[in-house]
Amino acid sequence: MKVDIIPIWVLFVGTILLVMGSIEAGYRLGRMVRQRSEDEKESPVSAIAGSVLGLVAFMLAFTFGIVSERYDARKALVREEANTLRTTWQRTDFLPDPDRAEARTLLRKYVARRLPTDEAKLSPKAFDEKVQKILSEGEGIQRRLWDMAVVNAKKDMNSDVAALYVDSLNQMAEVHASRVAVALQQRIPVGVWLVLCCLTSLGMAALGYQTGIAGSKRSLAQPLLAISFSMVVSLIASLDRPVNTFVKVPQQPLIDLHKFMTSEAKHSQETTSLTNK
Repeated sequence: MKVDIIPIWVLFVGTILLVMGSIEAGYRLGRMVRQRSEDEKESPVSAIAGSVLGLVAFMLAFTFGIVSERYDARKALVREEANTLRTTWQRTDFLPDPDRAEARTLLRKYVARRLPTDEAKLSPKAFDEKVQKILSEGEGIQRRLWDMAVVNAKKDMNSDVAALYVDSLNQMAEVHASRVAVALQQRIPVGVWLVLCCLTSLGMAALGYQTGIAGSKRSLAQPLLAISFSMVVSLIASLDRPVNTFVKVPQQPLIDLHKFMTSEAKHSQETTSLTNK
C-alpha cells in the first residue's frame, strides 16, 4: 500500500473530516453520558484527553523530524552529485579521442535526465514507470562510461591519471545510489501513518468527549483545530513524496552544471571547427 496514491488535497480534506468527525462523535457521547449520570467528572477526562493529545503531538513531531531530515539530505545530495559530475566531466580530458567526446555526450545526457520536468503532474503509476526508465538509462550510461574507463586503464595499469577518472566514476555511482535510496526508498512506513491516524482520531474524540461532559456548546475553534492538523499532516506527506509541487528540492546545482556542460561542448565544437579550417 502506498500513501502516494492519495492526492495531497484529498489528504487535507480527509484529515479535516476525520478530526471534525472524531470531535463530534466524542461530543455526542459525552453529552449522552452527562444526561444519564452526573458521576462522570470533567477533571479526569481532561487529564486523559491532554495525555492523548500529547501523544498526537509527539507523533507529529516524530514524523515531521523524519521527513525534514530526509529533505535536508536530498538537498545535500543534489549538490554533491553536481560536484561529482562536474569533476567527472573535467577528468574526461584524460581520455583519448574519440572516447573523450563520447564520454562528454553521455554525461550531458545523464545530467539532462536528472533535471526537473513534469513528474508532479503524472499519476503514481506513470511516475513509477518514468522513474524506472530514467534509472535504467542512467545505469546504462554508467556501465558504458565504466567500460571505456576499464579499456583505457588496461593500456597503462600504473597510470595515476586513469585512477583519478575511475575514482570520479565510482563517486558518481555512489551518489546516484544514495539519491535513489533517500528519495525513493526511505519513506515513512505505512504503519506510522496508521498509528498517527488512530491517535489523531482518539485524541480528537477525547477532546470532544471532554467538551460534552463539561456541558459546553460546540466551539468555532474546532474547525480551526481541524484545519491546523490537516495543514501539518499535508506538509508531512508532501515532504515525504519524491516529487511534489508544494515543497520542492532545489535542483539549481544540476541546472547550472547542465548549462556549463552545454557551453563547454559548444566551445569545443567551435574550436574544432576553426582548427579544421
